[in-house]
Amino acid sequence: MPNLRELLHFYSEAGVDTPLEDLPVDRFSQVEAKRIAPAAPVQRAPGPQQQPESPQPSQPAPSTLTRATVPDDAKIAMARQLASSAATLEELREQLGAFDGCNLKFTAKNLVFADGNPNASIMFVGEAPGREEDLEGVPFIGRSGQLLDRMLAAIGLDRTSAYIANTIPWRPPGNRTPTPLETEICRPFFERQIELANPKLLVALGGPAAKALTNATEGILRLRGNWKSHSTASGIEIPVMPTLHPAYLLRNAAQKRFAWRDFVSVKMRLRALTE
Repeated sequence: MPNLRELLHFYSEAGVDTPLEDLPVDRFSQVEAKRIAPAAPVQRAPGPQQQPESPQPSQPAPSTLTRATVPDDAKIAMARQLASSAATLEELREQLGAFDGCNLKFTAKNLVFADGNPNASIMFVGEAPGREEDLEGVPFIGRSGQLLDRMLAAIGLDRTSAYIANTIPWRPPGNRTPTPLETEICRPFFERQIELANPKLLVALGGPAAKALTNATEGILRLRGNWKSHSTASGIEIPVMPTLHPAYLLRNAAQKRFAWRDFVSVKMRLRALTE
């Protein structure tokens, strides 16, 4: 056994040179007791210039947002001015290409204006371009476009006897749904496009296009197959047939029978208007 002098020398060499307690202390029991005991609340004295916090205004629920918080009125007014100044479809295309008020323009590769015959009696309107359409600058040329071509052929039409466009002329990133702001900013252009093309019939491909053309609130499964109307700025009423979008039909093949009924109704109505 080392004597006391040797033990103290050992502690000194090890760096223990300051005695703290005369008797050993069980630090582990102290830590355990501190962990179990509830912490005392911290009392903070207010500073000399501390002011009571003012209550924060409550944020409105999304459903209570007013229209003023959605569209940018300045951009919409600019879009209306440019669209109304176009006397031809070519001028409208140029005005739309020069318009920088919609953020979608800066993420898309190409403006997708229209395809087909602008003098046709029937106009098909979709929602927005997809990836293939964005790359080529032509609406409905991907898988959904190929299905649309077959649907047109089934009622005796093709792209030389129909005019095809979208409510949104630029592809939303990732094919996401256009926002209400983007739709409202683009609205003056597609409404002017319809007015200049002056078709006898409109076919709305999908719910967003049907709602944009008719201001309806129902879903496309309730709207489809029921004739609606689109009013142009000059007061002309154009019949609208809402139907299912070809992209939806690719995912839900069983619904094609309903689209076929809609297209047969379109064929009969077009024949009656053009004979």
